[in-house]
Amino acid sequence: MAPLRCAHSSCSARAFVQLAKRRYATAAAPTATGCLEFLAPRTMASPPRTTNGTARPLARRTVAAHTAPMMIPRRSFTSSVPRRATVCVQNPVQDEDGNEMMLEITARAAKRLSEIMIKDKNPNLALRIQVESGGCHGFQYLMSLITIPQKDAADFATAVSEEDSIFQYVGEDAAVGDKHNNARIILDEPSLDLLKGSKVDFTMELIGSQFKIVDNPLATSSCGCGTSFDIKM
Repeated sequence: MAPLRCAHSSCSARAFVQLAKRRYATAAAPTATGCLEFLAPRTMASPPRTTNGTARPLARRTVAAHTAPMMIPRRSFTSSVPRRATVCVQNPVQDEDGNEMMLEITARAAKRLSEIMIKDKNPNLALRIQVESGGCHGFQYLMSLITIPQKDAADFATAVSEEDSIFQYVGEDAAVGDKHNNARIILDEPSLDLLKGSKVDFTMELIGSQFKIVDNPLATSSCGCGTSFDIKM
């Protein structure tokens, strides 16, 4: 059977257009698309409409005010020069480059010197260090305990010469304490020139306990007992 068709196929289209015209006849301001506006999808540019055809106002979006980022204060760090545990209290000497020649006294050496001063009841006791040629490696250390008189004493010039430098321990090691701050070491300028940058330590080994020069930057080799050494030429 042949399908049923309308004798006038254009009548349906005209009826659809007339219906659309009547529906939007009361619109306040027709758009450019005319009566077929309802066929186009809605976008944000075209506001929605009410049942009577009037435009519905869009909800106003509030934009948050731009706030400046919170500034976190920076902590300032200051670099301080570390305090030396040893200072030169008499006749500081500089090398050819203008650097002060220093000798460091370790906490163990300062403690041992203080114990000897207390035992001998001699607060003016000091350790004299000399470097002389000899030994199995070319140079050797000579150490002895001496008494340094007061500067106004008559025999001060006999015990301490003009070229002697005196180093004193001023460290604040908790294990040592301030009572060992009077530990002093005295040496002449030629010996200081060979020992600059070294440390005076007190060691306890199987061969015995003794004061010892360690970390000598000029020494290239040394003997097992540590009393003789060779230097860089």
